[in-house]
Amino acid sequence: MTELHPEIKNVLDRIINRSEDTRKKYLKSIDDMENSNEINRNTISCSNMAHVAASTPKSDQLNILMNKKPNLGIVSSYNDMLSAHKPYENYPSLIKSISNQHGATAQMAGGVPAMCDGITQGRIGMELSLMSRDVIAMSTAIALSHGVYDAAICLGICDKIIPGLFIGALSFGYLPVVFMPAGPMSSGLPNEEKANIRKAFAKGEVTREELIKAESKAYHGEGTCTFYGTANSNQIIMEIMGVHIPGAAFVHPYSDLRHAYNVLAVEQAVKINRKGNDVRPLGKIIDERSFVNAIIGLLATGGSTNHTLHLPAMAAAAGIEILWEDFDDLSKIIPLLSKVYPNGSADINQFHAAGGISFIIGELLNNGLLDGSAKTIWGKNLYDYISEPTLENSKINWNKSQVKSFDLDILRYVKKPHQNNGGLKMLNGNIGKCVAKISAVKEEFRYIKEKALVFDDQEEVKKAYEKGILNRNVVIVVRNQGPKANGMPELHSLTPILSNIQDLGFKVALLTDGRMSGASGKILSAIHVTPEAIDDGVIGKIKDDDKIEIDANNGKLNIFIDISKRKNFSLCSTKSNSSFGRNIFKTLRMHSVSSEKGGGIRLIE
Repeated sequence: MTELHPEIKNVLDRIINRSEDTRKKYLKSIDDMENSNEINRNTISCSNMAHVAASTPKSDQLNILMNKKPNLGIVSSYNDMLSAHKPYENYPSLIKSISNQHGATAQMAGGVPAMCDGITQGRIGMELSLMSRDVIAMSTAIALSHGVYDAAICLGICDKIIPGLFIGALSFGYLPVVFMPAGPMSSGLPNEEKANIRKAFAKGEVTREELIKAESKAYHGEGTCTFYGTANSNQIIMEIMGVHIPGAAFVHPYSDLRHAYNVLAVEQAVKINRKGNDVRPLGKIIDERSFVNAIIGLLATGGSTNHTLHLPAMAAAAGIEILWEDFDDLSKIIPLLSKVYPNGSADINQFHAAGGISFIIGELLNNGLLDGSAKTIWGKNLYDYISEPTLENSKINWNKSQVKSFDLDILRYVKKPHQNNGGLKMLNGNIGKCVAKISAVKEEFRYIKEKALVFDDQEEVKKAYEKGILNRNVVIVVRNQGPKANGMPELHSLTPILSNIQDLGFKVALLTDGRMSGASGKILSAIHVTPEAIDDGVIGKIKDDDKIEIDANNGKLNIFIDISKRKNFSLCSTKSNSSFGRNIFKTLRMHSVSSEKGGGIRLIE
């Protein structure tokens, strides 16, 4: 094993020290659950157990009732509106069949909601998006609350769904848990061509009919969208955290290899269940090393900014406290090894063909940039994730793969990376703290010091663009977009507008207490500003023509005027949150923590 980089060790040690009390408390909760009669089917009343087995096949009933075999709980985010989740439709029956073949039973424990950010972008539904993560976590907890399972299998891929499933599963941390991806759709219209058509539509140069034809060529089948946004960042993180079968993330949903992976995932869930000899509880497998590795994987691949929200929330569910400074310090030493759209022209299928996650893990491990001692659900540790699967007689055989890039335009080595540091930067100054993704931002656009134009929602920005008001050097401020104000919707629909302004030769940047897309692109965007406007943050006191500095190279975020006596111009956050389901989420918004702590409900004690 290569010695771990000293700065990674420093970050790891301070997270361990920072989290000492809360981690101990969490691990004690696992021990308490493991020693409780609540999860022993032999001590559950006969009436209760009769309910458990009432609808199961006769062949399974006795085994469940008398606790004769391991019982797996399935938690699924299936719906047939999400292309990424449509393949899960028949997974429960497959899981049950494979479980039976390997001496176990399986039951569909429950479903969780799964909304599509791609559909709600720029629309009211997006205001439910971030908080849906907490609803998914609670739904997962309800699914597992019956206490009759010896392991669990979680079916999910997309943006808030994986973090929610993960958080919910950690609340039952005594259970071994396997996450089963379903894979990306086949490649369609190239992402750069799609982006160009969107920009042309924003200029009024193409019709809606032409745009929708292009979009339908890009999103055209079952599987995950092929750009590198939050959904595919989820899959890389899950694999680097060791809760997938190695190499499972980016195999097509309907290939023979995908089926073999599904079979193997169920076999492994049976193997590591609570009744076996190789028990691997999720809450004990996942520790501080896992989260440091996840951050590193995100940085090395230029992954989604949304994970500066999700990873702190996921870690908190395991009693671990992660701060943005951890991302920032790691970003200074982690090189950018991959270029996938919007950071490059390749899609996720091309990334996989070029060497994929196995290359990323192997190259980082070989250079002391990942902690290979981290525990996993498969093999001895993370080193067993540098493996090449081959399919023989419908079964996977493993070979130790050579750490090799098959396309240097997509994947590069640590010694000759795409750039010397990670794709994320943390900015700090008299406006507050924020996140910026710079992996796709050219060097000349990483600094701006210009006058502000202030807006209270993205529709105002679009109207100003249509009037030509934005064609200037400008910092566009969009406030009242934080988790407490309106649930922190992504502002991805602004991307074509801002890109067009920059293409005209102007310097433009976005400053917001909201989110951009997980696929943030070439525009300098200072996002997740905290404190948010509604928490009396400085961003709520900025006025038109105030001079703003955003320096992504040196991590600065400042306003050049004394605003100490200025009132907060934030709007009342409740006046427009009473329709389309937003009223139901009011309590979650009111009790949301800051962006740095993950937004939504705080799960650390």
